[in-house]
Amino acid sequence: MITLLYPVLAILAGFALLIWSADKFVLGASNTARSFSISPLIVGVVIVGLGTSAPEMLVSAMAAMDGNTGLSIGNAIGSNVTNVGLMLGLTALFYPLHINSKLLKREMPVLLLIMGLSYYLLLDQFLSTIDGMLLLAMLFVMLGITIKEAKSHGEDNLPQEILDELPEEVSKGVALKWLIIGIAVLIGSSRLLVWGAVEVAEFFQVSDLIIGLTVVAIGTSLPELATTLAAARKKEFDLAVGNIIGSNMFNILGVMALPGLIHADKFDPAVLTRDYPVMVALTVALMIFSIAWRKGKGGILGRFEGLLLLAGYIGYMFWLYQDMTASVI
Repeated sequence: MITLLYPVLAILAGFALLIWSADKFVLGASNTARSFSISPLIVGVVIVGLGTSAPEMLVSAMAAMDGNTGLSIGNAIGSNVTNVGLMLGLTALFYPLHINSKLLKREMPVLLLIMGLSYYLLLDQFLSTIDGMLLLAMLFVMLGITIKEAKSHGEDNLPQEILDELPEEVSKGVALKWLIIGIAVLIGSSRLLVWGAVEVAEFFQVSDLIIGLTVVAIGTSLPELATTLAAARKKEFDLAVGNIIGSNMFNILGVMALPGLIHADKFDPAVLTRDYPVMVALTVALMIFSIAWRKGKGGILGRFEGLLLLAGYIGYMFWLYQDMTASVI
């Protein structure tokens, strides 16, 4: 039991430090960008979006450096499943989300397209360096299109909600301090978390993919839960859903690219037959709930829809549990 104690403590400490350092990274990076007269909207879309996905990206990078490609891929896909099924599902139970942003409704099909393209790249069950480069290139294209569309939709509430949520302004010196500290602690806590996760996987004789899809995915998605709940509490419903959509795009294109760029390797076929279909199904469900079925009405992610998403997530966890116990036996 003592053997398992240290890895569990490492995971808990890693999660806590990841959340804290991601927040400080966003504070430092956004204010540093402002000091160079970068557009606030670009700061909101790129820096803040990158900050909420920083835990996933750093954990995946560290796992890839250690040769744990399964944990990297599991973290990317598992975070997307967790974001929609658990995080949005829970948020909708407390705060029914009314979705009116046309920009947001256009981003959902784009997210599905991104998932389809990345699925095609993974069909050979090998995440190569070329795959990583293509995913990263698509990330930059997606960011450019998102910024352009946000600037051109003056009547849409979402761009203004993004601007309203920018971190407080601090001096350039303070911003650089928090930027450096945030990056340093992100790297250290990611390394700590990956070590603990791999040790737990070995202790229970389960794959690092399963650990990435469950424990690590939940922990690295906690910043998304915090930002989504905060936005919903302020009745910034489009922003609450937009945080999740943006994060999921970053996860597929940015987080998934890293193991290919750092340590190209094959992966478990279950990623394509079990995990990817669940991620796509939950995304499709979210898109259907967000459509305005009645003219003049916005889409709504209410308590019933949230319960359905949550049920889908719980069912997926049960599926993973069955596969895990079957592999151990």
